[in-house]
Amino acid sequence: MRVAAVWFPDWPVQAARLDADGELAEPIAIVRQHRVKACSQDARARGVRRGMKLRHAQALVPELQAVDDDPERDGRMFAGLAAGLDDVAASVEILRPGLAVVDMAAAGKFHGGEDRATEMLIDASARRGIDACAGVADEIATAVIATRAQAVVEPGGSARFLASQPLQVLRAEEALGADADTLAALSQLGLATLGDVAEVPPQAMATRFGARGAHIHRIARAAPDRRVAPELPTRDLAVAITPEDPIERVDAAAFAARALAAGLHERLKEAGSVCLRLKVTAELGDGSRVERVWRTREALSESATADRVRWQLDGWLTAGGAGQITSLILEPLELSAPEVLGELWSAGTTRDEALRVAQRVQSQLGIDAVVQPRLVGGRGVAERVELVPFGEDAPGPDGRPWPGEIPPPLPARLGGGVDHPASRVRLIDQGGRPVGVSAEVLLTAEPYALAWGEGRYLVTGWAGPWPVDAGWWTRAPNKVARMQVVGTRESAQGSTRGSGEETCGWLLAWTRGSWRVEAVYS
Repeated sequence: MRVAAVWFPDWPVQAARLDADGELAEPIAIVRQHRVKACSQDARARGVRRGMKLRHAQALVPELQAVDDDPERDGRMFAGLAAGLDDVAASVEILRPGLAVVDMAAAGKFHGGEDRATEMLIDASARRGIDACAGVADEIATAVIATRAQAVVEPGGSARFLASQPLQVLRAEEALGADADTLAALSQLGLATLGDVAEVPPQAMATRFGARGAHIHRIARAAPDRRVAPELPTRDLAVAITPEDPIERVDAAAFAARALAAGLHERLKEAGSVCLRLKVTAELGDGSRVERVWRTREALSESATADRVRWQLDGWLTAGGAGQITSLILEPLELSAPEVLGELWSAGTTRDEALRVAQRVQSQLGIDAVVQPRLVGGRGVAERVELVPFGEDAPGPDGRPWPGEIPPPLPARLGGGVDHPASRVRLIDQGGRPVGVSAEVLLTAEPYALAWGEGRYLVTGWAGPWPVDAGWWTRAPNKVARMQVVGTRESAQGSTRGSGEETCGWLLAWTRGSWRVEAVYS
């Protein structure tokens, strides 16, 4: 098998240029949630980087043209652009907007060689101001990596080519499906190239990193891959629609896309399957047919299916010049069993169903009605967790240390807060006198025992206290001292040291003249 990958670098930027008919001036940055998602080569040469805050980027480049992120625009523009690849190759598959793969074995044989077919693919995708790169190899993943070097890997030479490629090339391309945390862990272990990863025994990689590590290992050692756009035998789950009036407008195409997506996913649900690869076929007014195959790393949800169908129809109706669409067919080409999350709401459900439930609640009660936790920087425990609206892709901590932060390990459970009645705790010395914190942030006595509710514990160790001057800039500043304490409690089954003892740890906060439980270790 031979595969050619055609990659359009910084596709969101190029799609914005196409949408603006080339009138968008350099330098350009695509912005999502006040951060740079992608930028043009001119902006990158002047210091703009992905993930950078917009105001920082504009400080570096005052004339930077900021364009809002629009996935629909990216998909619509690429659907029209990819139509030119059909003139060169019969088997074309879109991995994501901005990246497509082609069956080079067939295309090279038809056009008289791989070099000639590759040149024709680049010419077919050529547009004013649009850059494209191509790579050829024996596997899809290797061909995608080869596009960044614009390399044609000789048959059987994938392993040698990948051996010198940096490991972080997998992070740069989302279509490869490499887990970022696993890549970071491999880098920390000293594995700098894909060749280093390939030398690790497969069993060791799978044991240590699970399925995510095994996937990275398969890419690194150029394991045999699937064919491009094969017609896999599946159950007949195709859905079709023949409107009374031919589809000529984009809004009518969007309505048809939503209706067909809903019907397809209803059939998939009844069959107990999810779709990984979808073929969209349209019959035109002149009797001809056009089709396109879309593939994603994760199972297509109903909304994702509708988006891809809408992008494709929009591309056919506008950029492709298809005219009228008289019939539309959605056919799942590759199915798999749905991922089950386990017992959720007393019944097993899939991730897509859970997402739909959360989105439905947000649509009825507001976006802030469903929240999700994310890590942020902070000194305490509760300060490091922030609740943001579900679905919001907010940036995480930047990794910089916080002066005065709680040392690891962090507690496993948060309490109700220092103002909660159940958080009151009493710490005494061996003579039964209360232990507090002096003005010099020192313990007034050595802790001996701790009482929390009905529990009585003997203190076996502690660390701290650490002072924190919280809220000094407000009208009600609060000076807090934190301390870690470990204690043992004798259970009712035994009164001697050993299996009858219960050990527990707390993060205590000295505030307003008393101790409070801020978090619990377990």
